[in-house]
Amino acid sequence: MAEIVFAIAGKVSEYLVAPIGRQLGYLFCYRNHAEKLRNQVQTLRTARIDEQITVDEATRKGDEIRPVVQDWLNRVDQITGEAEALMTDDQNMSCLNGWCPNLITRYQLGREAYKKAQVIVGIQTARNFPDGISYSVPPRTATFKGYECFQSRDSTLNDIMDALRDDKTKMIGVCGMGGVGKTMLVKQAAQQAKQQNLFTTDIFIDVSWTRDSKKDEEGIAKIQQKTEEMLGFQFKGKDESTRADELKQRLQKKKEPEKDKDQRKENQLEKEKEQKKEKILIILDDIWKEINLEKVGIPFKDDHTICKLVLVSRDADLLCNDMGAQKCFPIQPLQGEEAWHLLKNIAGDSVEGDQLRPIAIKVLDECGGLPIAIVTIATTLKGETVAVWNNALDELRSCAPTNIRGVEEKVYSCLEWSYNRLKGDEVKSFFLLCGCLSYYGDISMDQMLRYATSLDFFEGIDSLERVRNKLVTLVKTLKASSLLLDSTEDDGDGSGVGASRLLFMDGDHKNVRMHDLVRDVARIIASKDPHRFKVVEDVPFDQDWTEIEDESKFISLYCKAVHKLPPRLVCPKLQFLILQSNSGASLNTIPNTFFEGMSQLKVLALSGMQFPILPSTLQSLANLRTLCLDRCKLGDMAIIGELKKLQVLSMVGSDIQQLPREMMQLTNLRLLDLNYCEELKVIPWDILSSLSRLECLFMKSSFSEWTAEEVCDGDSNACLSELNNLHRLMTIEVKIPNAELVPKSNMFDHNLTSYAIFIGSFELLPETYEKSRTLHLKGCDESLLSRDGIRKLLRTTEELLLWGLKVCDGPIPIRSFDNLKTLVVWQCHGLKILFLLSMGRDLPQLEEMKIKHCNGMQKIIEDGHVGINLQLLFPKLRSLELFYLRKLMNFGYFSSELETTSEVMGSQGNLEINMPFFNYQVLFSNLEILQLYNLPKINEIWHHQLPLDSFSNLRILRVGHCRYLLNLIPRCLFQSFKNLKEIV
Repeated sequence: MAEIVFAIAGKVSEYLVAPIGRQLGYLFCYRNHAEKLRNQVQTLRTARIDEQITVDEATRKGDEIRPVVQDWLNRVDQITGEAEALMTDDQNMSCLNGWCPNLITRYQLGREAYKKAQVIVGIQTARNFPDGISYSVPPRTATFKGYECFQSRDSTLNDIMDALRDDKTKMIGVCGMGGVGKTMLVKQAAQQAKQQNLFTTDIFIDVSWTRDSKKDEEGIAKIQQKTEEMLGFQFKGKDESTRADELKQRLQKKKEPEKDKDQRKENQLEKEKEQKKEKILIILDDIWKEINLEKVGIPFKDDHTICKLVLVSRDADLLCNDMGAQKCFPIQPLQGEEAWHLLKNIAGDSVEGDQLRPIAIKVLDECGGLPIAIVTIATTLKGETVAVWNNALDELRSCAPTNIRGVEEKVYSCLEWSYNRLKGDEVKSFFLLCGCLSYYGDISMDQMLRYATSLDFFEGIDSLERVRNKLVTLVKTLKASSLLLDSTEDDGDGSGVGASRLLFMDGDHKNVRMHDLVRDVARIIASKDPHRFKVVEDVPFDQDWTEIEDESKFISLYCKAVHKLPPRLVCPKLQFLILQSNSGASLNTIPNTFFEGMSQLKVLALSGMQFPILPSTLQSLANLRTLCLDRCKLGDMAIIGELKKLQVLSMVGSDIQQLPREMMQLTNLRLLDLNYCEELKVIPWDILSSLSRLECLFMKSSFSEWTAEEVCDGDSNACLSELNNLHRLMTIEVKIPNAELVPKSNMFDHNLTSYAIFIGSFELLPETYEKSRTLHLKGCDESLLSRDGIRKLLRTTEELLLWGLKVCDGPIPIRSFDNLKTLVVWQCHGLKILFLLSMGRDLPQLEEMKIKHCNGMQKIIEDGHVGINLQLLFPKLRSLELFYLRKLMNFGYFSSELETTSEVMGSQGNLEINMPFFNYQVLFSNLEILQLYNLPKINEIWHHQLPLDSFSNLRILRVGHCRYLLNLIPRCLFQSFKNLKEIV
């Protein structure tokens, strides 16, 4: 019996005394615990630095990092951050020579230090990756759009990639004849470098302007501007040299101040930051003569530079000798089987026929191994008979050689033949127009629409919508013939200062590009009869104007050095005149008699000039349909009322202050572009309503002095209700500074096909957008959303911004979102719930959702009920960003038997449900990007059981400052995230 008693007593001691001793140890040995924690953190930091070096090396080789490794790195970052905060509290607590009388605080610190030290031990033990830290993936060598992989060029591409990885090589050259494929190869290398994270930023700049020796200053400014935009900083200086110094400083490594021994010990993670230092790739394409990089501000000879240069030119000596490229890679024309494979791949298998193959080989010989010629010819001859191929061969051989700088005779023959094969005068004329409007870069489709509307081959088309559709069709035809290319510029946010892009927000249509060889050939063809197009890209100071006076139908003059125009330019058949001057030019105005000899003129584009009063002979242009006065200083414009046939009027970026009342006579006007007329303060009442045929009205960053409807009269400014009289209005871009100005009646009682409407105070904010039907509301009352006109807009809106919406609790009072693709909610502090569950299911097109700085937001979706199929929620959602939502607990808690098993913790009589952020029923199978930042209420992102294919397309996961988050991805879910590429 005594033995039993002693055994029981021993167990009681084990279960009671030992825990008590541990608790007392927290109190009396807290210094030991803190020191042990400090040592553990130091050891863990060193291990993380070592692991990061291995990870970075694997990344440079193009390997993918295993999710378990990235999760380990993130856990290290989280625990070391928490431990550092605890050690800081320990230092701040000390008093009385290190003794603190606050026993409770000592106990808490000791306990936390002990527990975190145990967690660190566990993390250190988990640094065991039996499958390695990374895995190889198949090389993705044809990811850049339009790139064709050739075995003969694989070794060159690999050599370029090796040079990009080599820190000692600062400047690389790529050379080869025009049309050989230099640009495509370099863009492919840049794409692979991006995939392998070799650079943090890549900048591609077309420097075709180097053809002209007089454009150095302007060209250097363009390089500086493009670099500024891509790096996201602003120059402080105005002149070239000051900006060069600023750019050079930006592109150099920042020198760190010397640190003492203790600082170095406490900041060993700086080594890790070195592994992730900024690296910038700059590509200068189509170089014709030496560029003074020092004047630009690119430190190419400096060991401290963080940028690497790739130079592309047709001249190897220029790259190696003049510009100092350390390595130069020549690109040769395609030979034998590779050239044949490219032809066959485009023209089809029919070229293998017994009769056609011999002819096709001879046609291929005429292409000289140049991809641009092969692609153009093969596209045109696809599916044609032997007779057509034979005829093509005869015509290619009979094409007269033309001496064009940088254009091989065979290339010219192929391109001219492809032009002749175009079906119809319309597409041929449009091709020549594109060639004449292509100034070393992209061709704006919006600008093209302004011009094309007034040309003969668009005669009789009664709406701009139909003109747009025809333009798109012609572009598609030329692209199919490989005579036009997709644009490489990404400026679809509507933020650029220029003509509105609202009509062409589609990524495939807003800009097009013409290869420089194709452009040169187009201009040669256009200069001959019967076309007679004349393009002078830099009119010399001593221009003999009689050389320009002829029977031309199209003239484009860029007058950079010209001081004075002749009294008149006699061109009796001229229909299209572009006259450009830059802002610093000495040519400021036009003589009054200048237009006397141009009675047939239909399109007149004047830019960068000063007109205190418009030339009096302008009223003699009775056939004028399009007038562009972009970037001009404008005074008295009363004479414009005499242009009764005017259909397009553009004053983008001009300093006009008041529209003349004479504009009421422009009853045939179909498009009015006042974008960026920031000085425009007066639009007299009834001018807008008089423009009864107006289809497009653009007023971005422009007039906003609207008069309230109830006080509008003959002496006031325009009011918004005037827009109700524009029954043909299809497209509008407008800013309304106050929601009270929106008429109570149905203001938008039209079937608008595209719009960008900003209601609220956006003065200091850029009016940017990405969709063709955009509505941005700032500081508006929720009652605005219930007005008939706004409700009608919301049914078609594709992009919606709600900023500071005055609403109580929520959800937002909107019932129909059938077409919504992008939703941004910002600083709506009154919202606790964004959507009802029924509304969430009515968002079938939603692709992007951003919710930021909403202090009261608790849930995105209101509670639902068991049995509701949540897998249909947001079926097309690709990107979800949730930032600074301090009360957000979960995406939406949907009660079910499975969820009730969640851990419930009691806290002072209240219950808090410790649940995952995403319910186990939510699918989100198309979600690619998930960003969660500063969400202090969440401790778990995913439920441990997810539906099949849930989050299966997630590529990027970024989480930051979620201080109670236990881990990013439970181990049991690693296999579910098979496409995850980036975890931050």
